[in-house]
Amino acid sequence: MQAVSSPAFSSDLKSVIQTNLTVKRARYTHVDAKRVAVRCGYRSESFSFPNGVGSSRADWQSSCAILASKVVSAENTNGLADQVAAVNGHSNGSVNLSLVPSSETKHGKPGLTQPLTITDLSPAPSHGSTLRVAYQGVPGAYSEAAAGKAYPNSEAIPCDQFDVAFQAVELWIADRAVLPVENSLGGSIHRNYDLLLRHRLHIVGEVQIPVHHCLLALPGVRSDCIARVISHPQALAQTEGSLNKLTPKAAIEAFHDTAAAAEYIATNNLHDTAAVASARAAELYGLQILADGIQDDAGNVTRFLMLARDPIIPRTDRPFKTSIVFAAQEHQGTSVLFKVLSAFAFRNISLTKIESRPHQNCPVRVVGEGNAGGGTKKNFEYTFYVDFEASMAEARAQNALAEVQEYTSFLRVLGSYPMDMTPWSTLPSQDV
Repeated sequence: MQAVSSPAFSSDLKSVIQTNLTVKRARYTHVDAKRVAVRCGYRSESFSFPNGVGSSRADWQSSCAILASKVVSAENTNGLADQVAAVNGHSNGSVNLSLVPSSETKHGKPGLTQPLTITDLSPAPSHGSTLRVAYQGVPGAYSEAAAGKAYPNSEAIPCDQFDVAFQAVELWIADRAVLPVENSLGGSIHRNYDLLLRHRLHIVGEVQIPVHHCLLALPGVRSDCIARVISHPQALAQTEGSLNKLTPKAAIEAFHDTAAAAEYIATNNLHDTAAVASARAAELYGLQILADGIQDDAGNVTRFLMLARDPIIPRTDRPFKTSIVFAAQEHQGTSVLFKVLSAFAFRNISLTKIESRPHQNCPVRVVGEGNAGGGTKKNFEYTFYVDFEASMAEARAQNALAEVQEYTSFLRVLGSYPMDMTPWSTLPSQDV
C-alpha cells in the first residue's frame, strides 16, 4: 500500500504524547474505527546493568541486560557510556513520529483492523483489558496468524515495518510484538536480528507457523488468463515449481508483503494479476483461491519470536530456550567462536541456532604491520547470535555464560523463554 506522510507534529501534540508516555505500565483503550497508520522514528537509549542471576524479577531483568562489556577503559564516565552505547548499536535520539493516512474501509468491509494512530493514546484502562500485539504486515499476513497463535483473543496491531513493531512496544502503544526470525526454506530474517540488538525488548516466547500458500485472483478469473503473479520474494521462491505449472506464461514480480499483494489486486480490480498469499487473505479481500497448498515443500515453517518490554522469570519445569548475542574480544576474531561452542559442549547444552552478522561499529579489522593504515590483511568482524536449549535458571547455563564472558567484548541475554513444543499442522495458517 502506498501512503503519504503528513506534516510533523505540532509542539502541543508532542507535549501530549510525552505526558501519556510517562504513565507506568500504560495500556490503551479501544481504538475507533477511523484510524491512521503510525510510522515511528524512535531509538531506545542504552543502559548498563550489574551482572548476576537472582530469583526476583529485578535481578532477572538485570541479568537479561548486558552481562559483560569489556570495552576499552575511558578517562571519564561519559566516555565509557559512549563506548557501551556504541558496542550495543544504540544512540540517543528524539521521538520522531509522522502520520500516514489510512482508509476507513476495505472494499466495503469496515470490520478490518486498521493501523493504530498516535491519537489513541489514553490513560491505562482497568485491569484485564485485551492484550495488544504488534506484527508486521496487513490483515491476512502470516504474521497475523502467528500473533493469534501466540496470544489468542488479543488485539492485533498491524505495522508497516519491522522497526515500527519494535517501537510500538517500546512506546507502550502495544504490549507485545510477534516477529519472524527464520524460515525453514528461506533462512534467517537478518533485519530482525539487527533490530534485536538495536532495541531493548526481551524475547519471552516463540511460535512456529506452517506456511500454507495459495494462488489468489479476482472472482471469475481463470489461471490461464493470469499475466502476472505478485507476492513477497520468499513466497515466490517457495512456490516457484507450482507457479511454473499453473501460470507458465505469467511474469513474476516481487511485492513487499503477501497479504498486501492480495489487497493490491482487490483494490485496483486487476483481472490479469494473481497473488501468492494465505487463504485468510482471500477471505478478507474478496478473492477466489485458484490453487491451494502450492508451496513446493510441505515442511515450510516460519519461526516467530514473542517480544515484550520486560523479561519473564526462567523456570525449570518445562523445556526452555535461551538466546544470546555476543562479540569477540578485540583482535581475537572468529577464533573465539570455537571457545564459545566448547563452553556449551562441555556442559552438554545443545545449540539450535548460530547466526553471524557484521559488527555494526567495526565491520572490518586491519591486521599486519601499520594497522593505522598500512596493514596488508583485512578481516571482517562479526556479532554472533546463539540459541541453546537450557533455562537461565539452570546452573549449567549460568556457568556456560560465565565462561563465554571471558572470550567476548560484550555478551547480552536476549531472553530465556519456553520452547514451542506444539506439533506442526498441515492445515492452512488461519486454522492453526
